[in-house]
Amino acid sequence: MYYELRTYTIAPTKLADWLALYQSDALAVQTEHLGKLVGFFTTEFGEANQVVHIWAYESLDERIARRGSMAADPRWAEFSRKNKELGAVLRLESRLMRPTGFSPLK
Repeated sequence: MYYELRTYTIAPTKLADWLALYQSDALAVQTEHLGKLVGFFTTEFGEANQVVHIWAYESLDERIARRGSMAADPRWAEFSRKNKELGAVLRLESRLMRPTGFSPLK
């Protein structure tokens, strides 16, 4: 199992707008294509205005196929257009992680 941890840094004062756009236009599309959403979070302490979400994949090939399918979906293109217009995302970091043998997420 692989876990992708994606961290978005959002422009100050735009976090609520970005979350509303994501929930209305992207969540269903991503869930349909990417599969297993492990968690979706906003930061309380540390670096402010961050959104963190984690998706689970059985393999790297599955991740590639699922993300490719999502990228080809016109609904995702529409979200991407609106997201760009909103101008809220300042930075994206993506980490692909594998759990240790003793991790509860295996």
